[in-house]
Amino acid sequence: MISHNLCFFVMTILSLSFQLALCKHSGITRHYKFDIKMKSVTRLCQTKSIVTVNGQFPGPTITAREGDRVVVKVINHVQYNVSIHWHGVRQLRSGWADGPAYITQCPIQTGQSYVYNFTIIGQRGTLFWHAHISWLRVTLYGPIIILPKREVLYPFPQPYKEIPIIFGEWWKADTETIINQALQTGGAPNISDAYTINGLPGPSYNCSAKDTFKLKVKPGKTYLLRLINAALNDELFFSIANHNLTVVEADAVYTKPFNTNTILITPGQTTNVLLKTKNHHPNATFLMAARPYATGPATFDNTTTTSILEYHHPNKTNQVTKLPLLRPSLPKFNDTTFATKFIKKLRSLANSKFPAKVPLKVDRRLFFTVGLGLNPCTNVNQTCQGPNNTMLAAAVNNVSFIMPNTAMLQAHFFNQSKGVYTTDFPTNPPFKFNYTGNPPNNSKVVNGTKVVVLPFNTSVELVMQDTSIIGAESHPLHLHGFNFFVLGQGFGNFNPNKDPAKFNLVDPVERNTVGVPSGGWVAIRFLTDNPGVWFMHCHLEVHTSWGLKMAWIVMDGKLKNQKLPPPPKDLPKC
Repeated sequence: MISHNLCFFVMTILSLSFQLALCKHSGITRHYKFDIKMKSVTRLCQTKSIVTVNGQFPGPTITAREGDRVVVKVINHVQYNVSIHWHGVRQLRSGWADGPAYITQCPIQTGQSYVYNFTIIGQRGTLFWHAHISWLRVTLYGPIIILPKREVLYPFPQPYKEIPIIFGEWWKADTETIINQALQTGGAPNISDAYTINGLPGPSYNCSAKDTFKLKVKPGKTYLLRLINAALNDELFFSIANHNLTVVEADAVYTKPFNTNTILITPGQTTNVLLKTKNHHPNATFLMAARPYATGPATFDNTTTTSILEYHHPNKTNQVTKLPLLRPSLPKFNDTTFATKFIKKLRSLANSKFPAKVPLKVDRRLFFTVGLGLNPCTNVNQTCQGPNNTMLAAAVNNVSFIMPNTAMLQAHFFNQSKGVYTTDFPTNPPFKFNYTGNPPNNSKVVNGTKVVVLPFNTSVELVMQDTSIIGAESHPLHLHGFNFFVLGQGFGNFNPNKDPAKFNLVDPVERNTVGVPSGGWVAIRFLTDNPGVWFMHCHLEVHTSWGLKMAWIVMDGKLKNQKLPPPPKDLPKC
């Protein structure tokens, strides 16, 4: 029985539109129903059956206010095991709702359900939700929009309208088959056939002109574009022809505004930008385009997805459809100079209302190498597709993470870790070498389920160093359960004697996903104020599949409000 003062909203299976009536006061409970089911969808002139929420692709938008409780009942009607992650939501003392399969929960099996229950504390902005098992997030994703508390204004001009723009990738083939075959052969999986904007590839692809997202705008208005990169394996540049954008938020944290004509956004990141439209009706329509920023040696989808920015003409005639179409100029796919300059412009707002609470005292300093490596070929009577008959792998501090077959959070909570994980994750590389120079002779990784255990309220400084063992490459690392401050980054090997002097401790950007530069390093700080088991992994799904992931255990604090509550009764079983 739900009390009358709750704002109750249920999505039905039949609902293809997703309307949420915002309640009259903050701090209410918002209920959603996610039916995981198959749906036939046509893209690039080919129909395939994909996994969806409520038959929608992309999936429905979760809308809430800061301080609201969100309750989502997920019912699995498909053949795959499923779990849902609420990417960037802090999950303060609600780790049971975080969602990564075999880390905080066993997946929801066919015919089963699970209720995700969490409160949004101290956050507002754009995040997103996605499946967190195998490669199912290729079609299982959707926006999370967290509005400020009632009567609280944005720290930037109030937009006329707000539009989520979510980038994705599309494969003609079944992605579960693709990644399973790649893991068996040890080679790289096939690349995608297209990128998408709000699920649509756009007119730059063959047989796709009808599948184009159109943003219709009015002259002289300010629009808030909520950009989300839900692509599986590629960082993206995004630009709108003949229009400037003003960045005002990154990963649901307000930033110092700056103008740019191109955005860089990695998988797992969100960026809010203001688009100020022209004061008159221009005699043109404008392409919005996204294409990859790729730094590694591997092949990648080098195509461009486009959508259309169209000015609304009150007296529309047939002539309007014949207006010239202007295209934006995007950086080259390997333009690291642009990428670096863009990233350095991102700064926290760091004012009295939105302070940057950078930990100034450091309790633990850690150094992690992140990159690719190799495993011996395990195929009997068959060669593997990695270099010199090996299998491609990825690792943190040379440990390639093996997913356990039961949920780590349960094992931790009930003191049943034996046989599930060990607590000997190396907090420094097991051996030192020139990380960005010539690779060492031995490029084999160690396989294991190892974690770092930290006391509650520990301030951590973590330097993540890219390696060039197989080839230097940018890695977007996502940390569950925490935001962190990005103190600095550089190229080459991190120098602990010189580089910390350049750290920004005043207004560093606060994020949940950060790109480790190709052939370089990034330094972050965070406070372990959230008890539980928390995943950290590369958000390039292929690298996660190869083992570029690890987990932290944050112990309970002494006070009652510093301890993880018991699991919900409907927590899925393995």
